Amino acid sequence: MENSSDNAKKIVPAVSRVLRGGVCVELLYDPEKRQTAFAVWIDGSYTIEHDVALGDERLVPFSAENNLIKNKAVLLPSAPEEYGSEDALLADLEAYFHRYLYLTPAFETVAIHYVLLSWLYDAFNELPYLRFRGDFGTGKTRALLVIGSVCYKPFFASGASTVSPIFHTLDAFQGTLVFDEADFRFSDEKAEIVKILNNGNVRGMPVLRTIMNRQKEFNPQAFQVFGPKIVATRQSYNDKGLESRFITEEMAPRRMPGDIPLNLPDTFEHEATALRNKLLLYRFHQKSSVRLDPSHIDPTLEPRLNQILLPLFSVASDPVRRLELRAVAAQAQSNLVAERGLNIEAHVLEVLADLMDKSDRAVIPIANIASQMSERFDLDFERPITNRWIGSVLRKRLNIHTYKSHGVYVVPMSERPSVEMLCSRYGIYTFGELGGDIEQGDLGMAGTSEQGPDVAP
Repeated sequence: MENSSDNAKKIVPAVSRVLRGGVCVELLYDPEKRQTAFAVWIDGSYTIEHDVALGDERLVPFSAENNLIKNKAVLLPSAPEEYGSEDALLADLEAYFHRYLYLTPAFETVAIHYVLLSWLYDAFNELPYLRFRGDFGTGKTRALLVIGSVCYKPFFASGASTVSPIFHTLDAFQGTLVFDEADFRFSDEKAEIVKILNNGNVRGMPVLRTIMNRQKEFNPQAFQVFGPKIVATRQSYNDKGLESRFITEEMAPRRMPGDIPLNLPDTFEHEATALRNKLLLYRFHQKSSVRLDPSHIDPTLEPRLNQILLPLFSVASDPVRRLELRAVAAQAQSNLVAERGLNIEAHVLEVLADLMDKSDRAVIPIANIASQMSERFDLDFERPITNRWIGSVLRKRLNIHTYKSHGVYVVPMSERPSVEMLCSRYGIYTFGELGGDIEQGDLGMAGTSEQGPDVAP
């Protein structure tokens, strides 16, 4: 694409661009020739170019001598390759997974569609993350290598990596972060790498970092960290908001099927490259047409689950596979409710709802809630159950309004609608309006505890 007028254009090293009219530019790397180039998709076909003239710029591919590329820290396709149909592509991915990896059938469906999603992720504003959680020797790293190697511009890193190159690589390549050993001593908002996970599933939420220029001036820079992410951890994160972004496969110790090799063979890299080539053409074909499909919103799921799972449903065209994804979503919802049901908030709600359901007074004293908590759950907590603690849980964790009346703190009955909504969220069905004709066994949720006396003032 170069001509004499292009020599005056500003040279810009690039990885990929999406231009008007459905034009896509994607970086290629040929490992045999050790050369990089661009695949340019325009008007329904592609060409291989060594540069792309664009306004007053001339895009040139990242050098093949780039350390990330030549050391295979970032994997790229070598050339677009025909894949037949979407069903044929899904079958190729499924066969590839079966050769090198064992996953539960439901999660395998998730993983296959997550690969597709990674190649189209820039069509969406919110994304889920994949996580493999388990002890050492359970296959987490194998899962990262097998799945990550066929994702869109995968960047492989580990907990031993320093933070700066991760920020810069994600910002430059804008691909899929594949992160092993993602357990951190401080797994909350204070951990630098966790900031990437906290910000990286929503478009338009860059991470700001202070950079000093040559003149010793502080120059804050925004790093784009939005994109697909696949991580392996041994434990959960303390940050519940971060936890809600993951679709998790629990990697329990199990005997591997005999046809799965203990070590990846030399042919693995060639197979992964061939699939990346097919997936690149899939991206070219689908990029301008894929859209978020709100018709797949499930009213039985919480908003966060709908938000992160909707992109997966939007790239799944097979109705049977969508049903499999819905089963995973339903299980995720059930696990979320069950986990909440073990928290102090769930116990406080259970007692408060019970007292509200039986009381004909205008308020419920916090002292009565604490008294009932002590009777029912005293052995479940290592600390004393005090009025102050229960009041703090009500106000700070559950956002239930309390006030002081006649020298004691109380919860007004006007908070009942909020309590009912929270009970549904935590899987507690105590109120008659919520329970109705439904039996506890039908719900599979926590039921009503034994009723105490009427203790309202």
